[in-house]
Amino acid sequence: MRSFFTNKSNLGKLMILIGVITLVPTVVIPFYFSAESQFFFAFLIPSLSSIAAGLAACIVPIKKIHGRGFSYNLRRASLTVLFAWFYGTFLGAIPFLFLGEINYIQCLFESASGWSTAGLSVLNVETLPHVFLFHRSFMQFCGGLGFVLVMITLIQNRHAMSLYSFEGHDQVTPSVVKTARTIFALYMSIFLVGALLYIICGMNPFDSVIHSMSALSTGGFSTKAGSIGEYNSVAYEAVTIVIMLLGMTNFAVLVLLVRRKFRQAGKVSEVRLGGIILGAAAVMAVLGLYFSSTLSFGDSVRHGVFNTVSFMSTTGYTSMEHTALPPFVFLLMFILVFIGGGSGSTSSGLKLNRVYLLLRGAGLNLKNRMSPKSQVSVAYYYNAQGKTVIDDALLKDTYAFLALYLITFFTTALLLTLTAGASITDALFESASLITAVGLSSGIFDAAANAGTLFVGILGMLIARLEITILVTGFFSVAGTKR
Repeated sequence: MRSFFTNKSNLGKLMILIGVITLVPTVVIPFYFSAESQFFFAFLIPSLSSIAAGLAACIVPIKKIHGRGFSYNLRRASLTVLFAWFYGTFLGAIPFLFLGEINYIQCLFESASGWSTAGLSVLNVETLPHVFLFHRSFMQFCGGLGFVLVMITLIQNRHAMSLYSFEGHDQVTPSVVKTARTIFALYMSIFLVGALLYIICGMNPFDSVIHSMSALSTGGFSTKAGSIGEYNSVAYEAVTIVIMLLGMTNFAVLVLLVRRKFRQAGKVSEVRLGGIILGAAAVMAVLGLYFSSTLSFGDSVRHGVFNTVSFMSTTGYTSMEHTALPPFVFLLMFILVFIGGGSGSTSSGLKLNRVYLLLRGAGLNLKNRMSPKSQVSVAYYYNAQGKTVIDDALLKDTYAFLALYLITFFTTALLLTLTAGASITDALFESASLITAVGLSSGIFDAAANAGTLFVGILGMLIARLEITILVTGFFSVAGTKR
């Protein structure tokens, strides 16, 4: 049995895994049996179908991408990761059809929002059955961790390294499998402790589980239409801040902290930059709220700190309506979502390591312009693995990603003006919300949104989670395969 799962199709394994994940929400049904037992088959049918298809894919040989070397491995890894996320979105949408309230494109949108950890929704959470509330947040929980990481945790895989790296994770031990299992254990521990803290603070167990999953995955789904702010609880907000901070931190750095390697973790460049940005932004947000609204200083601190962490982590939880934020604070939050959290975390955005490299690259460029031609200096930065050289190739990759990111941002905004008839301001805001997966909306993405708008939203959210380079590589892999 071990050799069977070690040597057969990665795609089949992922189909089995996604099928099992789809069935997990049914654990909620016994607690609300009389009202929700009819939804059991909404999850059982797609789950068993996916498991059966996955087993067939493991047994029956599938057409391979021929080739060898680095480019071959890159193409194979990109296609496998792309398949996992698009297939997961497709399967995760099916249970929503059994609600009978939304069409399939809306179901796809809800599923994409879950897996991508964006948090946008076309459903009314106040009337949504518990099993579907759990399904949405559990998709975020698994999406934040990543399909490939979960698969490697459970099943040894000889292509693990290329798949693991392509999904955006950092390696913290010599063994990829050991790294995946270490991160999985850490992720589950934070989730369980977070849920327990919510319960201790007075939240009911179901809501505690939902919010712990969504805060850790920086997804932002809630059981309340008004998000965490609807509870009006400082204790709940404090717990949420801690979980969001852990979620936006590179898991490789968290592993260092757990192993008490505090000095090494403190040297990591993105950790230092993130601390500076969070601290400065929180102070500016507090002052902005205090001087530009009717809030007391205490409430300004409360809402300023919470929203700073929520926006920069790209969670999208709000302690007050984002439309009520003063223009200065709102623009500050808008900038923070583009920065995002750490690399290898559950956050989206540009990521702190890229922002650090962009700033260092700009500084090096200015320094070189003012220095003698004969002077040669080598720049370094620190990641979780240690000291790393900042070379031209690394900077070129960073600049290329920024260019693609901005192109995607403005293209998405243009498409929203076309499909939704959105104003320029709304289109830019919604586009930013999509590609940073922060999950806030000015009202374009709701139950009344047309299919074209929802399709743009689905692509935008998946781009945010997968990152643009994976999609581009996957696209050219498909094109190359057809040739």
